[in-house]
Amino acid sequence: MASAAATREEADDGNAAKKKRPAWDVKGRLQDLEENHTATQSQLQDSKSQLTSMTDELSRSRSTIDELLQFRKSLENQVVVKEKENHTYAQQLSDLKDQLQSANRRHEDELHTLATRHNRSIADLTSELTALQRLHATTVEDLTASRSEATSLRSTISSQSASQIAMEADLRANRLRVEQMEDTIRIRDERIAGLEKERDGLVNRADGLEGRVREEETMRRRLHNTIQELKGNIRVFCRVRPPLPHEREERTDDILTHIGFAEKDETAIELKQAVESASGQKSVEKTYPFTFDRVFQPEAPQTAVFDEISQLVQSALDGYNVCIFAYGQTGSGKTFTMEGPDNVADHPEDMGMIPRAVHQIFESAQALEEKGWAYDMEAQFLEIYNETIRDLAGGSNGSAAGVGGGGDVGGQKHEIKHHPTTGRTSVTDISTVQVKTPKEVHRVLSLASHNRAVASTNCNERSSRSHSVFTLRLTGVNSLTGERSHGILNLIDLAGSERLSSSGSTGDRLKETQAINKSLSCLGDVVCALANGDRHVPYRNSKLTYLLQGSLGGNSKTLMFVNVSPLATNFQETLCSLRFATKVNACQIGTAKKTVK
Repeated sequence: MASAAATREEADDGNAAKKKRPAWDVKGRLQDLEENHTATQSQLQDSKSQLTSMTDELSRSRSTIDELLQFRKSLENQVVVKEKENHTYAQQLSDLKDQLQSANRRHEDELHTLATRHNRSIADLTSELTALQRLHATTVEDLTASRSEATSLRSTISSQSASQIAMEADLRANRLRVEQMEDTIRIRDERIAGLEKERDGLVNRADGLEGRVREEETMRRRLHNTIQELKGNIRVFCRVRPPLPHEREERTDDILTHIGFAEKDETAIELKQAVESASGQKSVEKTYPFTFDRVFQPEAPQTAVFDEISQLVQSALDGYNVCIFAYGQTGSGKTFTMEGPDNVADHPEDMGMIPRAVHQIFESAQALEEKGWAYDMEAQFLEIYNETIRDLAGGSNGSAAGVGGGGDVGGQKHEIKHHPTTGRTSVTDISTVQVKTPKEVHRVLSLASHNRAVASTNCNERSSRSHSVFTLRLTGVNSLTGERSHGILNLIDLAGSERLSSSGSTGDRLKETQAINKSLSCLGDVVCALANGDRHVPYRNSKLTYLLQGSLGGNSKTLMFVNVSPLATNFQETLCSLRFATKVNACQIGTAKKTVK
């Protein structure tokens, strides 16, 4: 192409150099045309020769391309797993093709400009020359693309060969790891088979042990009941209140001077009193020894006291009726023993018997779930104020005016009922709260403590003016044996007895003191009748004794705390309390029966 263009340029230059012939010189002009025709024919022949050579080169390129395509097809079959990488390379190749097409388009534009310049001189060959140029452009484009593709394929083959070598190395390493894992899995399977066999043996053994546990639990309950019966149906614990801080400062000579304890005997307590001799010439010491099931000295903590009654509380879960009540003069520590201090959250070690019993009940019930037991629990809290029963777990209307307590909405009247067959005691229209957690019970206790009647007297600045009774009814069902149990836990804080001359009570406080002393006197009459074996026991003389009828003379395991003051000025009240407790300790009320179906 370059030589033809050069020839044409030389011809043009020659023609331009020749002098233009005149119009009449037809022969000359014809000769010039023949020379131009000869030159054009020569150029055409050169173009055809170049086209032939380019066609041959294109055939060879296509043959090479066919071989490369076959080679590429064989490579594609070998590198299927590298399709993602090939896709990336194909994308890059596409970008290169776009760039090449763009370059070719620029080249075509240049060729088109050149063809236009040639067409001005050889208009008759424009069409053929344009076709040849287009064919040449297409051939060049295909050839360039083929060369680029061949170069890219060589690069791809090189990188894929390296990748294949790396993959083969990874494959060998993976096969080695698979063989190692298969060995590990085989060893684990053998171990699992051995463990499953061992597990089956342990399951069978556990089934047998569970049966034994249920049998031993039944025997434990029987033995526990036997132990409680051997200790006595009505047990009595004596607890001496520790002196208060202001008492230690103001009345040092009056503290524990009249009380003596045995060194190694935790069941004995002795009162001492200095009296004049018969002649009146000298003072002699008179002693009053007492013996109870347990005596707690002032330094005894709440935990030690509860440890002694914990097994009795357990009896309620076993299906027995259990009653624990505190007796003693006002200010002797009954409420502290049963309920604990007001700020019990700051001193959890001083928690009283009622909240501790609740915690033990729920902990034991949870432990018994493994043995098939499930329990429903109902809580009640009432007080006997001036011979009137009030619901402490119900609403508050301040019915005890001036006492700081609450009561039933509308002053509802409650009556005590004893079932003629089962002997079960109930109170009409008393709020019953279903409890499932200790927190729910504590809410009931907190409400009851807020509603309870208390007032200040000369004997006690925060004196309980009523008898409070907390009742927890426990109904258990064993899903494994079908056994059912019904137990009742009564925890009672009696109001304290006090002498009118000491309390300085007037008005409402006087009426409260008289009602308290009367009910406690009736309780003493009942205890005396039981101790003497009288045929008639005056339970109906007081709401308190009528409510405690099932605990004092029926089917119940009963324990009484007798709380006494450490002050010598309270000697007479302490002596009366201990004498009363001795009578209670001597009562025989029969054997409690377990309520099981």
